[in-house]
Amino acid sequence: MGEQPIFTTRAHVFQIDPTTKKNWVPASKQAVTVSYFYDVTRNSYRIISVDGAKVIINSTITPNMTFTKTSQKFGQWADSRANTVFGLGFSSEQQLTKFAEKFQEVKEAAKIARDKSQDKIETSSNHSQASGCETPSSTQASSVNGTDDEKASHASPADIHLKSENNKLKIALTQSAANVKKWEIELQTLRESNARLTTALQESAASVEQWRRQCCICRDENDRLRNKIDKLEEQSSVINREKEKNFQLKRRIEELESELREKETELKDLRKQSEIIPQLMSECEYVSEKLEAAERDNQNLEDKVLSLRSDIEESKYRQRHLKVELKSFLEVLDGKIDDLHDFRRGLSKLGTDN
Repeated sequence: MGEQPIFTTRAHVFQIDPTTKKNWVPASKQAVTVSYFYDVTRNSYRIISVDGAKVIINSTITPNMTFTKTSQKFGQWADSRANTVFGLGFSSEQQLTKFAEKFQEVKEAAKIARDKSQDKIETSSNHSQASGCETPSSTQASSVNGTDDEKASHASPADIHLKSENNKLKIALTQSAANVKKWEIELQTLRESNARLTTALQESAASVEQWRRQCCICRDENDRLRNKIDKLEEQSSVINREKEKNFQLKRRIEELESELREKETELKDLRKQSEIIPQLMSECEYVSEKLEAAERDNQNLEDKVLSLRSDIEESKYRQRHLKVELKSFLEVLDGKIDDLHDFRRGLSKLGTDN
């Protein structure tokens, strides 16, 4: 009830592997709330983070703690009481810077609170020692001054009060001495834990450096593989072009083979035809002889046609002459017919007269 949050952020929580002290083990599957809490009654500061119902960070901040930035978005600190190293991964460098500044501020406040508590312890121990030194002198004085009174009556109320105060201071001194021994043992334990955690932190830093070198090596290897892939892609494109050329050449070869087969077929046909050439030559000679005979017959026919044409011309001339004679004959005949008509009319007239 006396604790209250003074700073809150979100980050991925990690813890150092307790076996190897090198590898980081994720304490949360996702980013969780990480808060600084101030305890008013104890005057102490804690870093607390809860993932669901599980407390993954419960670290009391002491002046001996140091928050280290290992990268732009990652920081870590060692907790000797929990005997582990906590790591936080932030989403931005600004959040990491704010958390580191708050850690330093809380660390200074814890140092001031420790100094105040140590001053109080020293003051109380000095007061108890001074009271212890004064008590024997007072008791001695009382015994010296009251040798006769002790026999007659009891001690005074002031002496009783001093005795009770003396007893209380003795008890407080005994408790403070026991607490000092306890704190010395705890301090020694904390120093040993701090030494172990410092060693683990150095080993983790060395492992981080190794991871960085491996990351650089992986990057170089990645670049080399990319260059190799680019070269292989270029070679693949060249191979594809060569395959395309080979495919075209195969098609051309197939076309030429088909043409060659066609030419061979034509050559076979020509060879078969060459075997028939002598027969064709004899037939050609026979046909040429027939052609010459036909030409002679044609010449004779042309001569006959010419004679027939001359006969036709002569017959046409005769026909024209006959037509002229027939026309003159017809004209004479028409005259005679007209005369006959006239004669007939004369006869018919004479018949009517008679």
